[in-house]
Amino acid sequence: MELALRTQNAVVEARRNTFKAPKPDAVRLLAFDLITEVNRNEGYSNLLLPAALNASSLEDRDRNLVTELVYGTLRMQGKHDWILAQISDRPWAEVDPGIVDVARMGVHQIHELRIPDHAAVSATVEVARKRLGESKASFVNALLRSVTRKSYEEWFAPLEQITDTVERLSIQYSHPHWIISAYFDLLKDWQAVEAELATNNVPALPTLVSWPGYSTQEELVALGAEPTIYSQLGARLKGNPGNLDLIKHRLAGVQDEGSQLVATVFAAAATGKAWLDLCAGPGGKAALLSSIAKERGIDFTANEVSEPRAELVRKVVHGATVWCGDGRDIASHDQRFDAVIIDAPCTGLGALRRRPEVRWRRTLSDLRELTSLQRELIDAAVAVLNPGAILGYATCSPHLAETTVQVLDMLKKHPELEQLDIGEFLPANLQDAVRGKSMSLWTHKHGTDAMFLALLRKK
Repeated sequence: MELALRTQNAVVEARRNTFKAPKPDAVRLLAFDLITEVNRNEGYSNLLLPAALNASSLEDRDRNLVTELVYGTLRMQGKHDWILAQISDRPWAEVDPGIVDVARMGVHQIHELRIPDHAAVSATVEVARKRLGESKASFVNALLRSVTRKSYEEWFAPLEQITDTVERLSIQYSHPHWIISAYFDLLKDWQAVEAELATNNVPALPTLVSWPGYSTQEELVALGAEPTIYSQLGARLKGNPGNLDLIKHRLAGVQDEGSQLVATVFAAAATGKAWLDLCAGPGGKAALLSSIAKERGIDFTANEVSEPRAELVRKVVHGATVWCGDGRDIASHDQRFDAVIIDAPCTGLGALRRRPEVRWRRTLSDLRELTSLQRELIDAAVAVLNPGAILGYATCSPHLAETTVQVLDMLKKHPELEQLDIGEFLPANLQDAVRGKSMSLWTHKHGTDAMFLALLRKK
């Protein structure tokens, strides 16, 4: 009732000012448009945001604010919804999607960026007026003003009374229940789970990778980047990698340290004269593996099911063969290989700090579909392996169903395979990343995406 009265008063005030045109600032307007595109039209923030910023004339400070508003709001929207649902005088699930998204962006400014209340509310309401109209903007105004009537500490004090650990962590760290449960299944320690959730909410610095034969880690460090801890090819950069000549001329790339390790550990185990990257797009691992293969005189082939992504791969593999087709049909090329890596399509639970919308977009139903696809890709890869060949199975997810269980199923179905102890191929300072015989990285522990890699040999 109180919110309804405030909304009514806000509507009256808005009607008095209908002659005034909305004046949203360009930063928040762009951020809202991108959030809407991601949440309502299945867009990908890591693709949309860079393109939008490159097309804008915003200064660096404003670009940084757009980035935080987009990634931060998407990342923390579960936490913001918890507050807004308590305030709204109608079920939050039934509220207009535009109101939901702009209100989330407003709460993010108030609670996560600590922008002064008046500035956060008024600037956000102007965006709502421009994009949603006066009446909806009035409702947004009432919602956000209600948020500011309590401090951050007052809003979240009730969390201490929630005895269900999954429920409490879900609100506090803005993750769906099923992801939290999946982490606990692996870590068996709530403190470790909480550390992983917290790390997922911290934006990752860009990580550069040198490509052997084209650039070196020393060259990256000379540009002001800090060398990576485990990968001998990488460096972390504070700044925009797109401004570097090495990146512009495709002599080095941008790749998380965990993905670098998947490629280099696989390459350390792989032998022979013909390698295949079965699921190569958008090309990060393929670029690194193709450069390593070229230095070793190995023929490298990349396969990608999507033509646009296959074209991205062609741009970074320096002339190596690129096929476009379903990896499950790879045998149709009538070619066999001495080493095959499957960077399998997965839930992406290991890269939530980089892809904020994934936590809300993926479901248990997706998990079932993806594990089925993974098994089919494994079967296809095994069929084109030469005797003695190495198979690398990798996911950007630590989920048991996509990792350990998948490997056990693989060994049962294909007795011609034997799993190698990956510890023999890991850097000396990464021996704590072994789960069974596989590599299992954790973001909170290693500072990388939570990548998984198993190595197997065909007898």
